[in-house]
Amino acid sequence: MLRKENGRLIYHYDAEELWIEPWGENSVRIRATKEAGMPEEDWALLKPEKADTEITIEKGGARLRNGKLSLFISNGGKITVYNKEGRLLLEEYWRNRRDVTDKKCSALEVEGREFKPNIGGDYHLTMRLESMSRGEKIYGMGQYQQPYLNLKGLDLELAHRNSQASVPFAVSSLGYGLLWNNPGVGRAVLGMNVMSFEAYSAKALDYWLTVGDTPKEIEEAYAKATGTVPMMPEYGLGFWQCKLRYQTQEELLSVAREYKKRKLPIDLIVVDFFHWPKQGEWKFDPVYWPEPETMIRELKKMGIELMVSIWPTVDQESENYEEMLEKGYLIRTERGYRAAMDFEAMTIHYDATNPDARKYLWNKARKHYYEKGVRVFWLDEAEPEYHVYDFDNYRYYLGPNIQIGNVYPVQYARTFYEGMSEEGQKNIVNLLRCAWAGSQRYGALVWSGDIASSFESMKNQIAAGLNMGLAGIPWWTTDIGGFHGGNPEDESFRELFVRWFQWGAFCPVMRLHGDREPKQPQVGETGGAHCRSGAPNEVWSYGDRVYEICRKYLGIREKMRPYTRRLMKEAHEKGTPVIRTLFYEFPEDAVCWEVEDEYMYGDQVLVAPILEAGMKKRNVYLPAGCRWKAGEMDVNREGGQWIEVEVTLDSMPVFVRC
Repeated sequence: MLRKENGRLIYHYDAEELWIEPWGENSVRIRATKEAGMPEEDWALLKPEKADTEITIEKGGARLRNGKLSLFISNGGKITVYNKEGRLLLEEYWRNRRDVTDKKCSALEVEGREFKPNIGGDYHLTMRLESMSRGEKIYGMGQYQQPYLNLKGLDLELAHRNSQASVPFAVSSLGYGLLWNNPGVGRAVLGMNVMSFEAYSAKALDYWLTVGDTPKEIEEAYAKATGTVPMMPEYGLGFWQCKLRYQTQEELLSVAREYKKRKLPIDLIVVDFFHWPKQGEWKFDPVYWPEPETMIRELKKMGIELMVSIWPTVDQESENYEEMLEKGYLIRTERGYRAAMDFEAMTIHYDATNPDARKYLWNKARKHYYEKGVRVFWLDEAEPEYHVYDFDNYRYYLGPNIQIGNVYPVQYARTFYEGMSEEGQKNIVNLLRCAWAGSQRYGALVWSGDIASSFESMKNQIAAGLNMGLAGIPWWTTDIGGFHGGNPEDESFRELFVRWFQWGAFCPVMRLHGDREPKQPQVGETGGAHCRSGAPNEVWSYGDRVYEICRKYLGIREKMRPYTRRLMKEAHEKGTPVIRTLFYEFPEDAVCWEVEDEYMYGDQVLVAPILEAGMKKRNVYLPAGCRWKAGEMDVNREGGQWIEVEVTLDSMPVFVRC
């Protein structure tokens, strides 16, 4: 049965009710459930502006038109979507006999919208779509540790892990964008024959579609639907110094002073984990950080902001544990012993989905950090896979069901965003290991997690960063040099470090981090002192030649500050990625859809990172439609051609649009 009601098109068959409604210009939201009523959660989506929509009931079904998008649903419940020229973009994959007039009628009995009941309630949902073209390319979907920019043909887990962030918005070369607005742990298979999206436990199927002529139009429509980042504060435009970890107040200050002594640009320095007495005590350990206010004042006089690491884990021996337990601020297990992570203590995560728990943690952070002058927070989820994925051992109760597991990072970021004043919200940065759709509007800066120190890993981060931007997360960064290991005295690692540092100058945020070898001695026996620090990780730690290269690229980053500021403004106003695939800026150039190892830093600067050891030459494609010059050189070249570039250790191919 098909009917119009309250501005939406409704289909009902047996236990299923399906809603199709306009949700912004050229866009629709589609929901279906077999519950008694449609769930009210909007998850990532914001309330839409009104759209000029036409809904008509026809003999064979019903049609909805909204700008450039046209959708038809048959009497049998099958959905097809078209662009303004009438080209078929999406078609649900149905192989059954519900509609024997359908030319794809089949005895296979496969449904396009499958609700498989779970024992105990909810459904294992699967949505299936026809793959309309073998040449289709799909981008976005978040951050995965693999080298492919084009995701067509890939099998993606929809779950958060350390270095994996599922943000299920897909941008298609056919001219549509699709948000899988189901925050449950699941799976997306972008196959050549069938594309499918799954949520292993959910009450309703929910997705959002938009149609556009260019990737830019699609991206901007998505930003209107889910929100944009705040304006990046000035300290986010320059260089951030970090390592695992500065163990004392004096060690951190000595590094900051050395940067200033050498007249090197630096905007921010980081106090990483275990600067606290115990997990769940959100404050500086007075043994190793005795005068935080004095430290912060000195840093500010040097023009350096301090970022502190905040973990959601609560030690059962901590001063706040009993109060948080009594008030219900800790996540609970479905069965078995209540524990989230055994790392430097037996700990439990606080429940970020509980608004009162969010207020509690913010009040602690405000008293011990914010009121002392800290304005930047590193919200480390502390291995988020433990509480959203491992069903057999730890099935954590985060709300009505496991569905909201993937929303946890969004709620975690809200802890600090909501707690701040309206003025503070305009200048907030939350450095996160993971994010989901909508995280960007809470100031989420995602870094790519604890990754390997290798050229293979570096190549993966190129694809990760570009796809995160297309998934609506324009603030993104990576550990320069990789996280795991790497000895500053090792010449092979020094080469990797240089190549990563050069590339890092053209990332949305330039942040040096890592756990270098060999480890430093312990500074004490109490608090977090037994978490030993890695080797020095400052730009002067890698020898004179590397230092001079780093100094050069720090200068380049600083010189680009006005340009970077403009890019951040575009991200804030329109949702535009800071780092962009070539096809984002040059969609008419077919070659730009094929190139995966170079990109645009904004609309003017083409970056071609060096992704292999010992490379002496590199092929670079210059997009058609303009001329390009290399750095400060007066010589420029016509676009639409491949060129070979000589490569030395102290340079990375960068071209500026003329």
